[in-house]
Amino acid sequence: MVWFAVGIGGALGSIARHGMNVATHRYLGDSVPYATAIVNITGCLAIGVLAGCVSAGTIRLSEMWRVFVFVGVLGGFTTFSSFGLDTFTLVRSGAMATAAVNVVVQLGLGLAAVFVGYWIAK
Repeated sequence: MVWFAVGIGGALGSIARHGMNVATHRYLGDSVPYATAIVNITGCLAIGVLAGCVSAGTIRLSEMWRVFVFVGVLGGFTTFSSFGLDTFTLVRSGAMATAAVNVVVQLGLGLAAVFVGYWIAK
């Protein structure tokens, strides 16, 4: 059932992301990657609000619903929100060095991997 929850949530998140891309390109154009920025920022806001509500006990989610929402819906919408929450959690727990390494490694190696992948394909 957990895999099913992730799959359904991921499909919904992906559909929402595509809708956001279409709307953003229609209204703001595509000369600047507005859609990616909006998706990443709104995804981070959503995961922050939800994680805060769960942590405060304002919202109670079973493990299945947490997986559906956090991994499925938000993961399908943008994995950048998971990166943001992971980094926040590290900072909140006092692991500043690990948080900094997380940011540098994921952003640096992620961008490098895009360039290398493109170079390999060419």
